[in-house]
Amino acid sequence: MGITFSDITVSADGFATGLGQREEAPFGDIDETWLHGWMFDAPDENRAEIDAIVDAGATIMGRNMFGPVRGEWDRDWRGWWGPNPPYHNPVFVLTHFPHEPIEMEGGTTFHFVTEGIHAAFARAKNAAGERNISIAGGPTTVNQFLAADLIDELRLHVTPCIIGAGERIFDGVPPQQMERASVRATSLVTHMTYRPAR
Repeated sequence: MGITFSDITVSADGFATGLGQREEAPFGDIDETWLHGWMFDAPDENRAEIDAIVDAGATIMGRNMFGPVRGEWDRDWRGWWGPNPPYHNPVFVLTHFPHEPIEMEGGTTFHFVTEGIHAAFARAKNAAGERNISIAGGPTTVNQFLAADLIDELRLHVTPCIIGAGERIFDGVPPQQMERASVRATSLVTHMTYRPAR
């Protein structure tokens, strides 16, 4: 049986995005390399963590992570990642507006779930079988799954920057004890894995 995990990169003050998110700036009015430079500027020293991010049988993400379209689906948006997204598994997108599934190259199909996180989780669990489920983000989605006690392993990738405002990890998550499973520092990021103390 697989686990449910989440990988999320945050600033030293806990923000996963800045203010002013939009199509031209998906992480807001910040230098995106502050958060994700470790993936692109130092991939070799972070290879294990990068590979683990997409090692799942199904993925769940929020609509904001899927794209900038708000309200009704009034344009043909197919995600930020081009024709071959990195997931290569069924991806369940949380939304309030129905949308037909979108099949992409490489085995990724985006399914749109309007019934909330528990319905998305049930569908992802069925799709993943014995493999893991990834709660990809963004921070609001991760926080909902943490608050519902549906994440077995939280992998925080903490970068040495201060953003000051935006969407923060743990907002709305009830107080709880967590166990530190591992910590590994590289040149641009510190990887910290936590598990709920159930």
